[in-house]
Parts: sequence; structure tokens; C-alpha cells
Amino acid sequence: MTPWEIDALELANCNCAFGCPCQFLSPPTHGHCEAAVGFHINKGHHGKVSLDGLNVAFTASWPGAIHQGNGTIQLIVDDRASPEQRKALESIFSGGDTEDMATVFWIFDKMSPNRLETLTKPIDISIDMAARRGHIRVPGVFETTAKPIRNPVTGAEVRARINLPAGFEFRQAEVATGTTSTSGAISLPNNKGTHVHFCRVYMNGKGVIDHAA
Repeated sequence: MTPWEIDALELANCNCAFGCPCQFLSPPTHGHCEAAVGFHINKGHHGKVSLDGLNVAFTASWPGAIHQGNGTIQLIVDDRASPEQRKALESIFSGGDTEDMATVFWIFDKMSPNRLETLTKPIDISIDMAARRGHIRVPGVFETTAKPIRNPVTGAEVRARINLPAGFEFRQAEVATGTTSTSGAISLPNNKGTHVHFCRVYMNGKGVIDHAA
């Protein structure tokens, strides 16, 4: 396997209620899973290929819980990437060069037999974890906006975190709310005012890097 490592920020919007029961091994809120996700890689490499500063995104849907499989997923790779970088990003985010069960990318790949063609597109990502605000814009595919959860009575912003000491995606995430509109092959009609998490994704082919997560 080619060694790799990424230190990235992630914005993920799914169709579940705030907090997302899937994070706690419970069934999805509405019985099925829909997600739009984007990553900005601060630093990274795949072998000798640098991935610094690149973006990646995907849309995915499963008819039931993710672990029940039969999902459909489409990866989008930054159009600024060189051919070597595109190949590297597709490998990492499709679960390649990874030990079995080690990363969320490996699991998503195995649970998504209906993999659509990887797209090369401009990917505009803004992530402010402290403010719990951000967006992902991929022309012709999807747009996600995220903002803080607000108290329904006072209107004040509410801060909540998810801590998963043994998580395979993250160790800690900030929870927010978001909406996704889609225009690509995968439709996500139910992601309106639903769960968002912002997190740092620091991992390699063996999983999350504990000392830096």
C-alpha cells in the first residue's frame, strides 16, 4: 500500500436530527441516510504526491442505515489537482491504500456498491469551526450551507459537541445545522435544517491519528 496522511477540515450535512444518531450506533432519524460532505486538506500526501490545499467532496445516499449497505456515492475531486493528485485523492477517499475497517472512507466504499463516476469540478469550501458556519459549493452537483443551531425560544446560538474517543472519522466535532440543494446525479431532498458537523480529519491508512485528533 502507498502510505498517505491528511490533515483536513470537514463539513458534513446529513438528513438526521441534530447530533445524528448514527454517531451513537442508533438507526438514522428517518430510517435512511443522505449526506453531502466536503473536505479542505490543509496538509497531506499520498506517497510523494503533495495534497496540500486541495478540496474533495461527495454526495451519498443509502436506503437504510449505512451498515446495511446498497448505497450510492459520487466523489468530486478538485479541478486544481494534477492528474497524479486526482489519482491519489480518489484512492484515499474511496478507501484505497487503507487497512480494513480503518477509516470512514473504507466503510463508505464497502457500503456503496453503486459508485458513480468520479467528477472533477471546482469545489468552493468555507469552514469556520469556531463560528460553526460554512459552505460547500460544487457547480452542477450540490450546494450546502451551515450555521449554528439556535434556541427555539430565545433565538440564541447553541453550541454542542460530539466526543468519540474511538471514532473512525473524528474524535471531536462541533454540531450545527445545514441545508443542501442538489442538481447532480444523487438527489438529497431531505437535507433541510438538519444535522451538520464540523471536524478535523487527521488520519492515515491505519485510521485516525490519536495524538493529533
